[in-house]
Amino acid sequence: MGMIITFCGHSSFDNNENQYKLYDILCENIKDNPVDFYVGGYGSFDHYALCSALEYKEKHNDTKIYFVTPYLDKRYSKLEYYKNVTDGIIFPELENVPKKFAIIKRNEWMVKQADLVIAYVRHSWGGARRTFEFAKRLQKKIINLAD
Repeated sequence: MGMIITFCGHSSFDNNENQYKLYDILCENIKDNPVDFYVGGYGSFDHYALCSALEYKEKHNDTKIYFVTPYLDKRYSKLEYYKNVTDGIIFPELENVPKKFAIIKRNEWMVKQADLVIAYVRHSWGGARRTFEFAKRLQKKIINLAD
């Protein structure tokens, strides 16, 4: 297993200003190492992160992409989509977490696993900020595209 990279960012994100920035950052930080991407699947930044990871994977055979789900409910529509576009689905042990906190706890789990957190955090509020601050408290390596 190589390095693990995860992402956190606001649900509203304009990728025009960052179109190639994330891919370049991935290349600079991964070099020739194997990598696993953990993606969350909420909002436009997460979609951009997934697209960049897929683009990276096209050129690097030792790359895996995993959707980390906060829910196992079969009615959760994202599971089917991510089953088809990623290498697998990971469900952290969140069975005892109330549903309204599942995304927060899933994000914290992803950060704990990560060697690098790539963020897009501009605001001082919201789930992305909370995850970003959690990563800082754990002294994770963080790259914030909003800087």
